Amino acid sequence: METKKSKYDTNPLDPDVERKAEDSWGSGGGNTQQVSGATREMGQSPNEEARQNVYSEAPTRRYDNPPLEAPYPSVFVPPTYSPPAQYQPGKNIYQAPVTGASTSRPVFGIGISEKWAVMLPYAPFYLGLIVSLLELFLVPRREVKVRFHASQALALHIAILIVHTLFGVISTVTDSSLGGTFFKLAAFVFLIISMIRVGKGEPHRIAPLSEPAQWFNEHIEPRNQG
Repeated sequence: METKKSKYDTNPLDPDVERKAEDSWGSGGGNTQQVSGATREMGQSPNEEARQNVYSEAPTRRYDNPPLEAPYPSVFVPPTYSPPAQYQPGKNIYQAPVTGASTSRPVFGIGISEKWAVMLPYAPFYLGLIVSLLELFLVPRREVKVRFHASQALALHIAILIVHTLFGVISTVTDSSLGGTFFKLAAFVFLIISMIRVGKGEPHRIAPLSEPAQWFNEHIEPRNQG
């Protein structure tokens, strides 16, 4: 008698699968034969010697722990050299290597030595302001160190002029120029110290002037792009 199925019976198996299997294979089934005797050694293939040599092929390896005898370099080993810094518009130029002793090589575009090219922009009495503008207009962008100090010195001279003007207004109102005199003396000393530091190759980065200096370097296009 066939079992009555309801709508909740979701058994996907065929109820007659056991009977059909017995009809096909027999009800007795078959026993697994016992294998006896020693295990026979299989002959080595002609490529067995090549498999034992790690340099003959590139087997699958773990990259988190590469073997020392790996015939190809690991991606986890850093390169032994550092690529030269190149100017790219839109990037922060102050990440470039601008330290180190200046050399006597002539700077392309102006012909003077690199040492004087980084020192003269910090010269006092408006001389540094003029030199900074000339270097930014004449020195190509590949001269990263020279353009860095030229743009920073230009921002410094403009900041000094603005503060000096404010002290002039204050001295007119108060009829006292003492504050302006002290500021001019302090600015003169700071510019001389800046010249000495960059001449010796010491790092000299004025953090409050980073953004305006970067703006000058990016927006003043050199006449010679070489």
